[in-house]
Amino acid sequence: MGAELGACCMNLLNLPPRHEPRRLRRHPAMRRMLREHHLRAADFILPVFLVEGKGVRTEISSMPGVFRHSIDSALQLCAEAAARGVSGVLLFGVVEDHCKDATGAASWEAEGLVQRAIRAIRAEYPQLLIIADACFCEYTAHGHCGVLDAGGDRDDYATLENLQRQAISYAEAGVDVVAPSGMVDGMVMATREALDAAQHPQVSILSYAVKYASAFYGPFRDAADSAPQFGDRKGYQMDPANRREAFREMTLDIQEGCDMVMVKPAMAYLDIIRDLRERCDLPVLAYQVSGEYSMLQAAARAGWLDLQSSVLESLLGIKRAGSDAIITYYALAAADWLG
Repeated sequence: MGAELGACCMNLLNLPPRHEPRRLRRHPAMRRMLREHHLRAADFILPVFLVEGKGVRTEISSMPGVFRHSIDSALQLCAEAAARGVSGVLLFGVVEDHCKDATGAASWEAEGLVQRAIRAIRAEYPQLLIIADACFCEYTAHGHCGVLDAGGDRDDYATLENLQRQAISYAEAGVDVVAPSGMVDGMVMATREALDAAQHPQVSILSYAVKYASAFYGPFRDAADSAPQFGDRKGYQMDPANRREAFREMTLDIQEGCDMVMVKPAMAYLDIIRDLRERCDLPVLAYQVSGEYSMLQAAARAGWLDLQSSVLESLLGIKRAGSDAIITYYALAAADWLG
């Protein structure tokens, strides 16, 4: 009776009676052979938070397992990344309050924190791709991503001039990639023109082309001490409800001369990653942001999720959506798990 019922159901579904997809899943070697997407250490870029001092390695309370590093400690982290085959590092400078001002001038000093780190990493680990985040929220007293006008709105023209100074200082220090992240209209064109005029045409631009005003940035603002002192950034970061707008943002940055585009965050925006992947042939990167990291950490520490399985599954989902590389705080751990 059971066999007859099974055959009846198969006929009702109009499927061949011997079609069973699970036959291709039974053996581990079969699953490995037929796997459509793969993760590898070279897919990952590790964010690094830099602070002044020596021997500093301070855990960030809202990001367990992630630390702020002085340059000497960051070099040890880079050694671990290079040994595991991680492709590169994304540098953020976290300066003390007395170094902050209304314009973020500390960000383009020749002997600034990030500039010194770039030179040190370049000397010790030339195999690593060095990417410098180009923004001002970590350097301004008000915590916004650029210069503000008298009414408290961002002055994009003044901000672009400072962005050019910042990009040139990074290039002179030896950076491989400048990553403007402030969602300033015209930021890619301004960066490209400045780099070329300063005789640094070899420096690439990774644009934070599609950066949403996300609730998942909370722990990062703790890590980088970059929370705005008033208001928010919804006036220049994208509305999470908007999908078509992402294509316009990406198109403008490509026209202005970027070499790679980024979607940030990743987890809640897999559809956007897929849209961009289908509509352009430039490399598409995704940033698995601080909130995504901390969420998985919290669930694992509570015993609700297996950390290794859930992290690798989330990274694979980002890759499957179409990302060529992933910026993730799990870069070292994931590289270890992947062997």
